[in-house]
This record gives sequence, structure tokens and C-alpha cells, in this order.
Amino acid sequence: MTEQSTLRRAPVLRETGRPTVRVLIVDGQQMMATSLALALQREAGISVPATVNSLAAARALVSHDPPDVVLLDQRLPDGSAVEAIVELRRLAPRSRVVLLVASSDDAVLVAATQAGAAGFVATTSPVEELVAAVRAAAAGEVLISPVLLPRLLARLQAPTVHGDGQQLTAREREVLELIAEGLSNAAIAARLVLSVNTVRNHVQNLLTKLGAHSKLEALSVAVRDGLLPPRRH
Repeated sequence: MTEQSTLRRAPVLRETGRPTVRVLIVDGQQMMATSLALALQREAGISVPATVNSLAAARALVSHDPPDVVLLDQRLPDGSAVEAIVELRRLAPRSRVVLLVASSDDAVLVAATQAGAAGFVATTSPVEELVAAVRAAAAGEVLISPVLLPRLLARLQAPTVHGDGQQLTAREREVLELIAEGLSNAAIAARLVLSVNTVRNHVQNLLTKLGAHSKLEALSVAVRDGLLPPRRH
């Protein structure tokens, strides 16, 4: 088996004429990579132009043909997933990285969050959850498997300073708490009876006030600064 195995498929266009979401799969096990590609390519609006089996191969491909989303397995033969996230984001800042998580080591979730991961999906999750995570990442949102979100929040740095989030408004705090529940912008809009555009504005405002570049980073800051209510067990 060669270091880099590739699946090619002609680009699919949406009815609007815009290209579909292009996904690069990076998985050390070719059988798993092929299975993931087949599952994703059955979905309308998603294509998998390539799969690669190593970080080195991913670097080479991303450098000249950045995908919309990189689906990255936690276990790589030539580097750690956290290192891979940092490198791939440096090479392709607009590509969003979703991490496939198999390990029970919650520290990996925290490190990947800090490295800039756009979402997490457990390897035991159903295909529907994987597809939702890819679509969310491509839309600039975050989706975390329900089985992983409590683990991530529990392992984020314990609050040392009870800040006020630079005076988040009551509505921004509501939005922040719903992000912590794993809701998308559309789901938050439905819960609060707001338009999606209004929710996007609230999200952008709270990211700015928290000095965060993503929802995951915002959650990390919020937990650190004691801005979220205690989780119920």
C-alpha cells in the first residue's frame, strides 16, 4: 500500500451552482478512510476528492488544494493529531478541521480545542452525526458529539478568575450557554425565537468580547473565567 491513497470524484454542484463541500479524509487506516469516504459521498452536497493516510501526505495535498473540511483521525502514523491541526491550519487557514476521537484521554480534547479544532466526532457515532459535523464545520459552526461535549467541558481549565466576559449582555450569555449545550446557530435561533442572522451577530459579539476565534475557544475561555453555570449531573 502506498503512503498516499486517493479517491477521486467529479465535483458536484448545488442547485445554486456553487461547489459542494469538499472533504479531505486523513486516516492512518486505509480501510477506515475508504469507508468514511463512501459514507460521506452518499450525502448530497458533500464530496471527498481525496483520502490520505499520513500527516505528510495531508500537508502536501492541503498546500496546493485546500479542502473546505479536513476530517482528521486522532491516530496518525507520523505525528500527533494536535500537531496535525496546528500544521494544517497554518497551511490552509480557511480549511476547518474536525477530529475523529477514539481515545478516552480527555486531555486530547482540550489540546485539540486549543489547537483550533472546529469540531469533534466520536468514532462510535452514527454516520448522521459525522455528516452533521462536516456540514457545521463548512458553515463556520461547531458540532461536538453529545458523548464528548460533557467530557470536554469538564476538562477545560478550572476557573481561576471570575471575569465578567467584558460585560457580556444577558442575551449573549444565553447564547453562550446554548453553545455549551452543543446547539447550532439555527437551533439557538429556534430556542430563543430569533433569526439566524441575529444569533450570528450575538455569537460574533461574544467571540470578540472573549477574545476568541471560534466557539470552542469561547467555551474554553468561558469555563476558565467562570462564565458558565455549573453543569447538572
